Amino acid sequence: QVQLVESGGGLVQAGGSLRLSCTAPGSIFSSNSMGWYRQAPGKQRELVATVTRIGSSNYADFVKGRFTISRDSAKNTVNLQMNSLLPEDTAVYYCWAGQPALYGYWGQGTQVTVSS
Repeated sequence: QVQLVESGGGLVQAGGSLRLSCTAPGSIFSSNSMGWYRQAPGKQRELVATVTRIGSSNYADFVKGRFTISRDSAKNTVNLQMNSLLPEDTAVYYCWAGQPALYGYWGQGTQVTVSS
């Protein structure tokens, strides 16, 4: 079973920042795209951002200009820097590794709560 280990969630006021990190086994990290999804209560899980093995990133429209995804190959880690957080960003954030439309692995999720 593939383990993706997430960290960095928490409670922050609107306008604040948080940084999420996800560490994957080396073989998984080096051969897959990585990304973050989120799921708010009563809503479907949605894509936040992804980054390919070569560093090409893709963002959901609702986070463009506020969130930045990056890969750290030395640490087998993908990071999500979240700035200018809004109450509607409140959700459980899930780390993902895989190939879109083919397969994927998921982390256990980390709670992000943004207070107004």
